[in-house]
Formats: sequence, C-alpha cells, structure tokens
Amino acid sequence: MTGSELERYVRQYYSSVYSVALCGCKNPSDACDIAQEVFLKLYLHNGKFNEDEHVKAWLLRCTMNKCKDILRSHWNRYSLPLEAASEKTSGMNYNKDENSLIPILMKVSRKCRIALYLYYYEEYTVNEIAEILGISVFAVRARIKRGKNQLRLLLEKGENDHGL
Repeated sequence: MTGSELERYVRQYYSSVYSVALCGCKNPSDACDIAQEVFLKLYLHNGKFNEDEHVKAWLLRCTMNKCKDILRSHWNRYSLPLEAASEKTSGMNYNKDENSLIPILMKVSRKCRIALYLYYYEEYTVNEIAEILGISVFAVRARIKRGKNQLRLLLEKGENDHGL
C-alpha cells in the first residue's frame, strides 16, 4: 500500500474507526491509540481489497479486536484513567452536538452500544454488522433490541443530563 492510499483511507475512515473505538473502550486516549494502530496495520497489510467498503469493514473489525485486547489487558483491569476524575465533575463530552445521543449511548452496555452505533450511525445492515463483529445475525438483532431498551430506560429515568 502506498502512502497516498493510506492517507486517503485515513481521511475517509478515521472518524468511523475512532468512534467505534470510543464506543468499545469508552476512553478517548485509548480510542486514539487504537485508531493509530489500526491504520498502521492497514499500511502493513499485504492483502488485497475489492472495494472501499471492504476496507472500511476490515478497519472496523480490526478496531473491535483492538478494543477487546485492551479491555482484556491486565493494565486495563487494574488501573483508572486520569480522565475519570474530570468526567465525574464535568460529564462526558465526546460530542459537542446537543442533539447527539452519543453521551447517553455511552451508558449502554458495551456489546449493545457497539451494535447500535454501527447500525444507526454507520448505517450498516444487520448482516454486515454480524460479519464485522463475527457473531450471528440473531445475536446482532438481540443486541440492537436490548440496546434500544436500555436507551429507552435511560431516557425515561432522566439519566440524560446532556441537553436531550
């Protein structure tokens, strides 16, 4: 892969990769690191891609795998990020748009949050999400349904303090 091809893919897909990483690990610093690692992996990848959508799906799959690696790591289980203190005082501020559901989406369980994000924000079909996450179509549908129920409960309880 040439540097110009990589640059084009970074411009085209960085926000999607970063957003999925943020949904997966809930830490902006880790999400940034994951995005960089994923694009480095793309640069070093020797395989061929049929089309841009194939590249995007590959990037998101790698992103999810990196998120899993970080969440399973010993360091992650026994450490507290510095951002935790500021989040408690100022609230999560991942998206400045007042009408965005991203801040409340971060309160949904990780598996459901990722499925909801891919479905509603990235506009993937259930079949495509199943392929990206490596799970069955039925599992994706269940995660989306559970995630919608969790969102509804959060909104009904008034958990949203971010202008929605």
